[in-house]
Amino acid sequence: MTKRPLLLAHGLLALLCALSFVSASAGDSPAAPNKPLGLSESKHPMMSGMGQHPEVPPPQREGKVVVDPNAKFTHFRVGNKNVKSMYLEDKVLWVGTSGGLVRYDTRDDSFKLYDARNGLLSNGVFYVGRIKGQIAAGTYGGGLSLLDEKTGKWKTYNIPEGLGDAFVYEVMTAKNGDIWIATWSGANRVRGGALDDRSKWDLYTVENTKGGVPNDWIYGLAEGKNGDIWLATEGGMARFANNKWENWNHKRGLGADYDKVKSDIAFKNDPSKQSMHHAKQKQEMGLQGVDVAYNPNYVVSLEVDAQGTVWAGTWGGGLSRFDGTKWVSYTKADGLPGNHVFMLQRDPKGTLWIGTNSGLTQWQDGKFTKAMTTADGLFADNIFAMATGPSGDLWIGSYGGVAHLQPPARK
Repeated sequence: MTKRPLLLAHGLLALLCALSFVSASAGDSPAAPNKPLGLSESKHPMMSGMGQHPEVPPPQREGKVVVDPNAKFTHFRVGNKNVKSMYLEDKVLWVGTSGGLVRYDTRDDSFKLYDARNGLLSNGVFYVGRIKGQIAAGTYGGGLSLLDEKTGKWKTYNIPEGLGDAFVYEVMTAKNGDIWIATWSGANRVRGGALDDRSKWDLYTVENTKGGVPNDWIYGLAEGKNGDIWLATEGGMARFANNKWENWNHKRGLGADYDKVKSDIAFKNDPSKQSMHHAKQKQEMGLQGVDVAYNPNYVVSLEVDAQGTVWAGTWGGGLSRFDGTKWVSYTKADGLPGNHVFMLQRDPKGTLWIGTNSGLTQWQDGKFTKAMTTADGLFADNIFAMATGPSGDLWIGSYGGVAHLQPPARK
C-alpha cells in the first residue's frame, strides 16, 4: 500500500467557488422522463460527508484567483453541480461541470469559463478531452463541440451531422483513427475520424445490431489490447471486435448479486418509480423485487488496463473485472469503499483508481487500498472525475467541488 497523498489548497478551488452560481443549464433542470436518474443534478441523491462549506462569492467568467499558500485544507464548492470530467494537459486543467467548462492555467492561476454564453449549446459538460488536435466537449443536450483555441470559436456536431443524440457522454479516438462517441441513443463510429464527412458516420443501436448493443444509453468507451472496442451501457457491457458484437449482463456474470450488496446500498430511491424507462428496464431485467438504487447491468464507468483486463463500475453491483473468459465482481465485502462505482482511471504509471460513492481507492497487488474520504481532506466522498499530473498529483472532482492532492514529499 502506498502512502496517502496530502491535500493542499490550490487556486482552482477558489476559482470553482467563484463560478458556482453560473446560469442554470439543462444539467440542472429536472431530468426528462426518459433520461437516466442518479447522475443528473436534480435527481442525484444528496451524498453523505458533504459537510459545511464557505459562502460563495459572486460569479466570475474570466480572470485570476488568489491562492493562499499557507492553507492546508481548503474546500470550495461549485454549488449544486457535479464536476463530471477533467482533462489535464501539461499545466492546463480543463474541468467539465454541469455549469460549463473551465480552462484553468496552473502556471499563473488564470481561468476562463465557457458556456452557452460564449459558444457551447449547453452548459452541462459530460466529457472534456482532445480530439483531432482540438479541445472537445461532450454536452448535455448540446452535442459535441470542438474549440479552436486560436480564435476561441466552437464548432458543434449534432444530429444533422450524424450524431446519434445531442447528449454526449464520452468520446474516444481509437488507435486506427476512428472516433467513437457515446450518446444516449447509441454509439457513433466516425471512420478515420472524418467528422466533416457525413458518409463516414455510423451509428450502432440495439435495433441495427440486433441486440449486439444491449442498450442504447451508452456511458463509457474503451479500447482493448487488440483494437476491440468496449461499450459501457445501461443494459450491460458490449464488445465490438472483427465487425461482430458480443455482450454481457448480470446473467453472464456482470455485477454482484443483490443478496451480496443489499445491506450496503447507499441510495434508497427506486428510479423505476420516477421514470417509465426505468420501470420497463427493471421488469426486463428481473429486478421487480428491488426497491433501491441497484442495477448490476447499469455500467457507469469503464477502463481497460495495460494487460487488457476490462473493469466495469456498476450502479450498486460493485466493480466487475473481465479477464477475457469470465467476470469477477468486487464489493464492500471485498474492501471496495462503496458499491456504486462512478469513476475508473488509469494513471500514467498504470495504477487503477476507483471512485465510488464512499471514497477513492486504488487497486494494488490484488486488493483495494484504504479509501481516501472527507476525513483525509477530500471535498466529498462521492467521486465522479479525476485527472493525474506528471508528478503524481491528483485532481479529484465530486458533487459540489474539487480537491487537489499532492504526492508526499520524498525524504
